[in-house]
Amino acid sequence: MSTDPYFQDLFADRIGGSKYGKGTEIYKFEKIKRAKRAAIADFPNRPLLDFGIGENDEMAAPEVRAALKSEVDRPENRGYADNGILEYKEAVARFMQREFGVAVDPKTQVNHCIGSKTALAILPAAFINPGDITLMTVPGYPVAGTHTKYYGGEVHRLPLVEENGFLPDLDTIPEAILERSKLLVLNYPNSPTGALATPAFFEKVVAFARRHKLVVVNDAAHILLTLQGKPYSFLQTPGAMDVGVELHSMSKGFDMIGWRMGFVVGNELLVRAFADVKDNCDSGQFMAIQKAAAVALDTPSIPAFVREKYRRRMEKLVQALTAAGWQAKMPGGSYFLYVKAPKANGSTSFASAEDVSQFLIRERSICTVPWDDAGSFLRFSVTYRVEGEAEAAEAEEDRLMEELKSRLAQDSFSW
Repeated sequence: MSTDPYFQDLFADRIGGSKYGKGTEIYKFEKIKRAKRAAIADFPNRPLLDFGIGENDEMAAPEVRAALKSEVDRPENRGYADNGILEYKEAVARFMQREFGVAVDPKTQVNHCIGSKTALAILPAAFINPGDITLMTVPGYPVAGTHTKYYGGEVHRLPLVEENGFLPDLDTIPEAILERSKLLVLNYPNSPTGALATPAFFEKVVAFARRHKLVVVNDAAHILLTLQGKPYSFLQTPGAMDVGVELHSMSKGFDMIGWRMGFVVGNELLVRAFADVKDNCDSGQFMAIQKAAAVALDTPSIPAFVREKYRRRMEKLVQALTAAGWQAKMPGGSYFLYVKAPKANGSTSFASAEDVSQFLIRERSICTVPWDDAGSFLRFSVTYRVEGEAEAAEAEEDRLMEELKSRLAQDSFSW
């Protein structure tokens, strides 16, 4: 006799239908968590070197926290924010002008989002009908693709390979796919590859979008962590404002992980469409948080400090891996380092990056995140936690790198 609840057959097909909750497949991040727990239990005297963490390791800047503490006690901030307050939008406009030389109207070309993840979830609702296609780079953040499928659409994957500088080859997209495509979702600086999009590539994207009638969405969550050259916005590209929008996050560049603040900026009609759908999804972020975020946007020293800290750590990580024989080089941006996974360790072969990741956790207590979407790669993050201030923290970083080299030296990896 079935023990299923009466509603087992009521789940939507988009999340598995009647088989929802019965799957046995284990998501890779769950596998990592399980392997970490086992390594800690089996080797209690061997500290885990965790390079898999994907979020900033410090709290927001003192002046931002102070602003929140002040604003939270103001009665005028207690209500619903709906599609955002002008004070935050004006700060966004100043930020875009100061950092990128991009002029936008804060009233019509900017809208806040409760983190850029929600913006990626909302935008497909404004465009995707059943049978429509979203073009998306892989590896990458899947949210826009997931919600495209929720609305009956399809996702066409654009693999990011090293031979093409981890940029999608737009010329390989079949015409039959392009005829049904509506959205081109990009992510530069790219996570997890760390690649930057060149101005020439963005110019090609604008022309491509016009030719094939596509809306471009550039997820620029890591833009303030650009490590080579100055941060470059898609909206700096001539014509970009006519074809798309850009998403920004307060999390990465401002140490505001968990505050859930970001913004959508770009073409006025596209921003309005986002706002109309958003208005039926949420009632806006707490106004006190928006006002504190405005303080952050008006303080350029904050992202400058965050960027330089992660640049320093990234340089040390690249040096450590290179010294250990790994093929590592400085990424263009983000706090992620994307390196080729070894194919073997002595006589033992690895079938995938996931195999390598599990080996490193289990045998060496080194945690990374595997990606097997377009070749086998491992993602190292420099958002690890260290104790101490200034010189003490840097000394701990150095000690951590020496420990990493020592553990990797125990193996004879080959590529």
